[in-house]
Amino acid sequence: MEQVQLSTSKRIIVGVQFLFVAFGATVLVPILVGLDPSTALLTAGLGTFIFHFITKGKVPIFLGSSFAFIAPIISASKQWGMTGALAGLVGVSLVYFVMSALVRWQGKRVLHKLFPPVVIGPVIILIGLSLSPAAVNMAKTNWLLALVSLITAILVLTLGRGLLKLVPVVCGITMGYVLALFLGKVNFQPVLDAPWFALPASLAHFSLPQFSIEPLLFMIPVAIAPVIEHIGDVYVVGAVADKDFTKDPGLHRTLLGDGLACLASAFLAGPPVTTYSEVTGAMSITKVTSPAVIRISAATAIVFSVVGKLNALLQSIPEAVLGGIMLLLFGTIASVGLLNLMRNKVDLNQTRNIIIIAVTLTMGIGGAVLSYGNFAISGIGLSAIVGIVLNLCLPQEKEKKEEEEGEKNN
Repeated sequence: MEQVQLSTSKRIIVGVQFLFVAFGATVLVPILVGLDPSTALLTAGLGTFIFHFITKGKVPIFLGSSFAFIAPIISASKQWGMTGALAGLVGVSLVYFVMSALVRWQGKRVLHKLFPPVVIGPVIILIGLSLSPAAVNMAKTNWLLALVSLITAILVLTLGRGLLKLVPVVCGITMGYVLALFLGKVNFQPVLDAPWFALPASLAHFSLPQFSIEPLLFMIPVAIAPVIEHIGDVYVVGAVADKDFTKDPGLHRTLLGDGLACLASAFLAGPPVTTYSEVTGAMSITKVTSPAVIRISAATAIVFSVVGKLNALLQSIPEAVLGGIMLLLFGTIASVGLLNLMRNKVDLNQTRNIIIIAVTLTMGIGGAVLSYGNFAISGIGLSAIVGIVLNLCLPQEKEKKEEEEGEKNN
C-alpha cells in the first residue's frame, strides 16, 4: 500500500481526525459500566504511548477502551464493588504478559493450539449476547430516543461513505442527544456548571486498587478473546501498512505493550485498552499509516481528558440514547463471533466442534456458576475455560488430525 507523506500541520489534522474515529467507542465503554469517561480518554492516550514505546515506535496502532470487558466489569462490580472490579483488571495484564512470553518462547503456533477459532468464536458471541438484556432495559426508558439513535447509526453504517462510515456510534449518539435536548430530556445544567479544565477523577482522587484474588481470577479468562483479537489486528495493520509487524518489532512486543497499557489503565481506574479496528479502517481509507500520526491522536486524547465540560457533556447523555446504540453494538459483537467461525472455516459437521460450541454457549447464556468456598467464577470467564478444556481433551477426528500433521511437515 502506497503511503501518503504529510506535512506537520496535516499530520496534526489527520491525527485529531483518527481520534474522533475512536472517540465514540472509547468513551462509551466507561459510560456503560459506570467509570469516568475523561479517565478513559487519559488511559487510552497514555496506553497508546506505552504501546509505542515498547514496540519501538514502529506499529501504527491506537489503544482504546475494550468492549469485551463491559459485561465482566458490570458483573464484577456487583460482586466486589467497582474498586474490586478495577483490581481484577490487573489479571488482564497478566494474560497479556503470559502470552507475550509464550510467543517469544514457542512462537505463534502455541496460541492457535490453546485458542483456536472453535473456542474464541463462541466466547465472542457470548460477550455480545450476555449484554442484550442491559441494552433493552436502557432503550425502553424512552423508545423514541433509542430508535432515533439506532436508526441513525444504521443509516450511517449502511449509506455512509469514507470516514463518515467509520463513526456511526458518534452520529447515532449525536442525533439522539439533539432530539433529547428538544424534548427536554437532558439536564444541561451540570455542563454549564462544569469548569473548562479539570483533572480526570482518577488523578484528582487517586487511590490504589484494593487487590483481592477473586476478581482477578474472574477477569483472567475473559482476557483471552481480546488477546486473540489483538493478534488479528496486528496482522491487519501490517497488511494496511505493508509491513510484517509480527517479525519487527515482534508479536511478543505488541502483546507486552498492550499488557502494560492495560496495567496502567487498571491503576488509574480506567477500562482495559485494546487495539482499535476503527482507526485501522481510517488508515486504510486515508492511506496514512505513520505511527507518529497515531501518537498525535494519543496526545489529543490526553488533552481532551482534562476538558471538564466535555466530561460533563458525556455524562449527560440520556440512558435511552445509549441503549439504542447498544442494541446495534452488542448484536454486532455477537455477529463478529459468528464471522470468526465462518472465516476460519470451522467444520460444524465435526462432533467435537459442535460439543465445544454448544457447551460453551449454553453455560454462558444459562448463567452457570462454579464455586469453591468464597471463590466463584461464572459467565464468560467460566465458559472460556470450559471451551479451552474441551478443545484440549476431546480427540480430533482423523481427517483433521492428518491435515494438521501435513501442515506441520510442510
